[in-house]
Amino acid sequence: MTSLTHIQQNNDILQPIRQLLDSLEINNAKLAHFLCQLIPAQCPFERDIVVFGRKLFHIPPMCKLNPLYEEVVSLRFRALCYLADECGEDITAYC
Repeated sequence: MTSLTHIQQNNDILQPIRQLLDSLEINNAKLAHFLCQLIPAQCPFERDIVVFGRKLFHIPPMCKLNPLYEEVVSLRFRALCYLADECGEDITAYC
């Protein structure tokens, strides 16, 4: 089995989860707040390693390696939009 075929099969396995995340409707402020708190605004793994005031190295964001990254970010965005547009709430705390 080639690696391309293996990648395509893995994508097929995740397709139902992708569709579920994409089809999830945000119509509850409590759910929207929960999602905005649960899903970080930026990758929590990215950071600079500093010792004695000198930057030794940088750990790049690895969240994009997550095969469901786009769907999760989209879900967070929809939750933010619901809070701002439908509920009229200030969402700056989540940015």
